Amino acid sequence: MTVHSTASAETAAFAEQWREWHAAKEERLAGKHGFLAVTGLHWLNAEPQTFTDAPGAWTTGPGGPVVVLGEGEELVVDGRTVHGEHRFGIIPERGGVFARWGDAVIEVAKRGGHDIVRPRHPDNPLRTSFRGTPAYEPDPRWVVTGRYFPLDEPRPTTVGAAVDGLEHVYDAPGRVHFNLEGRALALTAFPGHEPGSLVVLFTDATSGVTTYAANRSLHLSPDADGTVTLDFNRATNLPCAYTDLATCPLPPPENRLPVAVEAGEKIPHERA
Repeated sequence: MTVHSTASAETAAFAEQWREWHAAKEERLAGKHGFLAVTGLHWLNAEPQTFTDAPGAWTTGPGGPVVVLGEGEELVVDGRTVHGEHRFGIIPERGGVFARWGDAVIEVAKRGGHDIVRPRHPDNPLRTSFRGTPAYEPDPRWVVTGRYFPLDEPRPTTVGAAVDGLEHVYDAPGRVHFNLEGRALALTAFPGHEPGSLVVLFTDATSGVTTYAANRSLHLSPDADGTVTLDFNRATNLPCAYTDLATCPLPPPENRLPVAVEAGEKIPHERA
């Protein structure tokens, strides 16, 4: 096999791996109760509120969210059917409970210090009409090796949100340094979902042009020695790229890259 044909085969395999990864990501997004099923973003307070897309009357206070279900109404919380008054307890920041209501799921969560109710209905038109997320063609040149430098102590970092006036606070554990397009760059990292993993939120010169203006995210898994691979082909949109019913965090100011990252997901059709 010639060098050219070997390179072509490797590029084809790389593209196929990316397509499999992206298809799985899209499937989660458009799942029956994925984020495209969200029909409302309701902010709770001490006054009882009712919503057209959720049962009961809702309040919150020092003890956390409370729902008072009407006659004939019920929710299934942690596998248990509840009627009348149900207290969810104090929900931690970025935590949440998913209660079933017929074919829907009622998300009860805390974002930016506020308790919210965010119903998810499978027949939501945003979900049923979803055509997939446009993206740049995968290209191995956008895969770079960097190094993660942890801080002595995580640094509390306040960032804005997709919702005006809302703020998120993350304990940034360190910074990721790398070279891209001939530039030495760095990104502040936040903790990922899995132990030892990281997520970086960033914008770049494509933001607001071909990619979503507010943010994109990249998940990283540093090795024990700090070596980390940044595959910008896997830069993804956050839920706020598709709907205004999201409270997504914005990148810290230092994560605005001065280069055009022409890789990863583009502006969704829903925002075009």
